[in-house]
Amino acid sequence: MKIVNIYLIIINILSLVLMILDKILAIKKKQRISEFHLLTITIFGGSIGTIIGMILAKHKIRKLKFILLVPLSLILHIFIYIKL
Repeated sequence: MKIVNIYLIIINILSLVLMILDKILAIKKKQRISEFHLLTITIFGGSIGTIIGMILAKHKIRKLKFILLVPLSLILHIFIYIKL
């Protein structure tokens, strides 16, 4: 169980950093992080970090993909975590 907790902490910090970084890149009109990569890291366990990043940076809050997939990923992650 300890390895799972460490993995979740790392991937959620990474997803939070990527969301904030993508917002900064958007403001500066620089090369962005693709939605595919942001959602991939979300699906692989970074849903909490992505949600926090969406709220803090006010980023991707109007994108239907993010509005639907991020909470669904969180529900799935909670279910899997409980079953471990």
